[in-house]
Amino acid sequence: MDPLLIDGRADARCHLILAHGAGQGADSPFMSAVAHALVAAGLRVVRFSFPYMVRSESEGRRRPPDREPILIETWLRVIAEQRAAHGARKRLLIGGKSMGGRIASLIADEAGVDGLVCLGYPFHPPGRPERTRVAHLSRLRTPTVICQGERDPFGNREEVAGYVLSPSIEIVWIADGEHSFKPRRASGFTPEQNLSMAADAVASFAARLG
Repeated sequence: MDPLLIDGRADARCHLILAHGAGQGADSPFMSAVAHALVAAGLRVVRFSFPYMVRSESEGRRRPPDREPILIETWLRVIAEQRAAHGARKRLLIGGKSMGGRIASLIADEAGVDGLVCLGYPFHPPGRPERTRVAHLSRLRTPTVICQGERDPFGNREEVAGYVLSPSIEIVWIADGEHSFKPRRASGFTPEQNLSMAADAVASFAARLG
């Protein structure tokens, strides 16, 4: 695993660990922009890369994601390391972009974290709405915020309205956004506005957790 990317003060009351999506690493423009916006709101943000992404970046070629057990193991290890480093006094949230957030959602209850943040949840593969990844979301106990673009091909507003989701889940719809929240020019919104909307939603969610 690559060295962690850490932004924000160590004494911040809320620490958020973020994992990347399947195609880009922890230092992608999207992940960096989200981290910096959340640090400005007072959070400490820790980013990490899964093993396959570390290899991909070192070799200079794309690799498929690790198998799910490896992704889960990596997540649990990072959580344990952060708890050991900072103790239980801090609010600990986990989450991530797309795949990173989905894997976090699988272990959030088991890990006993204070909150879950999903940035563009992959409710289904693009063009395959019948292959949903939502069964566990109906049972999720961890307080959760999902920021989702209204046009996300992995689950748009109309599709998600038909899913049975736990009452612990709050969905914040990003205006005219696709999977990375980018709107169409004709919408009247900008990518910067939409990213700010998502960051504000996450910061507000973290503040409500105490």
